Parts: sequence; C-alpha cells; structure tokens
Amino acid sequence: MSNRSEHSEARVAEYAAAYERLIGFAPPKIRARLPLSEELDPELLELQEAVRQKAMHGSVLDDKTAQLMLWGILLGQVGQGARWHGIAARRCGASWEELHAVAALAYLFRGLPAMNLAADIVNELREDDPLEGGGA
Repeated sequence: MSNRSEHSEARVAEYAAAYERLIGFAPPKIRARLPLSEELDPELLELQEAVRQKAMHGSVLDDKTAQLMLWGILLGQVGQGARWHGIAARRCGASWEELHAVAALAYLFRGLPAMNLAADIVNELREDDPLEGGGA
C-alpha cells in the first residue's frame, strides 16, 4: 500500500469518526461519499467536512439545539437524513417530547408528510432505546 493510500484511508477514517461520535455510526450515504470524494477531490472533501464541523459545532448553539434544528429542517424537507439527526439529538440529550415538539413545527410548514416521517423515526428509535425497554 502506498503512503498516499494510507494517508487517504486515515483521513476517511478520521472524517467517519466525527459521524460515529455524534450518531454512533457513519450512515450509509456518508460511508459511500467519504472514500469517493477523498479519491476524486480530497480538497473539496476537506472543505465540506470543515464547514460541517464549524456549522454543527459552533460556539453559539449547543449540540443538542443544533441537532434538534437539523431534525426539524430535514423533517420539513421530508428528508431521510432526519433519522440520523434524530438519533444525534437523542445522543445529545433531547427528550422524546422535544423531538415531537420540533416535528410539530415542521408539520406547520410541511404538513402530514413531515409528521408521519417523524412518527416513523421516533417510534423506531423508541423500540431500539434500552431505556424504553427495547434495544440490546
């Protein structure tokens, strides 16, 4: 294995670790994007991850608030990425009531598709939550 290849693999692992710290794992689309972008345009990947880090972990909003906002934004877009931010919000200390309250705000502007997605995700997360009697 070449030195460049080892360096690239280490950078991809470092980027993936940031997602793992927040969510507990790197989601599938992230796992696909990181090595491809590292291979084809490592400078752009570095910029993307630096902006992501700055926006998500800035000095003004705490991580829980940022994750709740991202949860709501993605629910409003009926985006499947909402699932990952719901998990991250829980890992940052958000309650089920807080997730539901943010989903209610998304509902105001997106309607039932946002609330249905939220309910699907929250119910799934509650099934897997050891404090709710689910999960391992």
